[in-house]
Amino acid sequence: MAISRRTVVVSVLALAVAGGLVWMKRARTAPEAAAAPGPQAAASAPAALLLTPQDVWAVRSTELQRHIEISGPLRAVTTAMVKAKVAGELKSLTVREGDTVRAGQVLGQIDTTELEWRLRQAEQQAEAAKAQADVAERTLANNRALVSQGFISPTALDTSQANANGARATLQAAQAASALARKSLGDATLVSPINGLVSQRLAQPGERVALDARVLEVVDLTRLELEAALPPQAVAQVRVGASAMLQFEGLAEPVSAQVVRINPSASSGTRTVAAYLSVAPHPSLRQGLFATGRITLPGATSVVVPSSAVRLDLPEPSVLVLEGDRAVQRKVTLGATGEAQGLAVTEVLSGVKTGDWVLTAQAGAVRSGTLVQRPAASASSSR
Repeated sequence: MAISRRTVVVSVLALAVAGGLVWMKRARTAPEAAAAPGPQAAASAPAALLLTPQDVWAVRSTELQRHIEISGPLRAVTTAMVKAKVAGELKSLTVREGDTVRAGQVLGQIDTTELEWRLRQAEQQAEAAKAQADVAERTLANNRALVSQGFISPTALDTSQANANGARATLQAAQAASALARKSLGDATLVSPINGLVSQRLAQPGERVALDARVLEVVDLTRLELEAALPPQAVAQVRVGASAMLQFEGLAEPVSAQVVRINPSASSGTRTVAAYLSVAPHPSLRQGLFATGRITLPGATSVVVPSSAVRLDLPEPSVLVLEGDRAVQRKVTLGATGEAQGLAVTEVLSGVKTGDWVLTAQAGAVRSGTLVQRPAASASSSR
């Protein structure tokens, strides 16, 4: 069947109209497509780091509880070294390390055979001197009577007087030697001078000990002190009566202490000054234990930041401060360290001011210039 000419013309016109409509739609949507960002452009835009309230800290002026770190050995206030006061063989020793002893208790005995013979010899010499002194006194009395009767000369009386004086001096010397020999015999008995515990046994029975040889050491654990070395810059800040908390090896809980004395002289080698802290009694404490701790200093109002917020990865300490929508690193000058409301903080002398917001260690490793989104609390307080 033949297609009419009119039908062909209508078809051509319909196709032309449809093409024009398509072209107009494309022309209208092209600017919108050009203005809309593509997937690659959206991926290149930097994303802001979302901060939580725990990631930031408001710089504030608060009461800083300062402290000084210390360490040192524990010592007993009262100790005694039992020494041999006479030379001889150690005959017996009745105590060992850890035994409890009382003042005046007999701890050991040095052989007294030789000392007993010396005492007997001294006593006999004293008896002989007494007999000679008695003879000289009787002779002097007789000569005085003879002089008054004119039978002897005054010169003979003077000689009798001198002999009597010499005899009395000899008697006194012999009696002193006898007393010394008796004391030496008593010194052969080893006696504890204090109450306490035996900490060292330095000799054994059967050994011959020399004069002043150390035999036993006794310590009294009822009063203990810690000797701590203070640096020169801290000496002026520590006062007698300052409190401290100490941590000892093997003890889970800290032990309280108090500064009771400060040495008036510095060590010639280290230039440190010794401070002595009285330690509260504890059944587990022993002489020689090593302790670490801190002395609490008088509080002072200071501008502080958390110690964990201070960055030490640069030659100078710094902190990350929120400036607008970015975290910027600032150099700071630090002062004393201490605590505020139970948190370890550091005094800042310059670099930040009250009202600034700094990033804490919980924010993680954030670079300077990082785009951040503040938490609601800091954002509202910054406006």
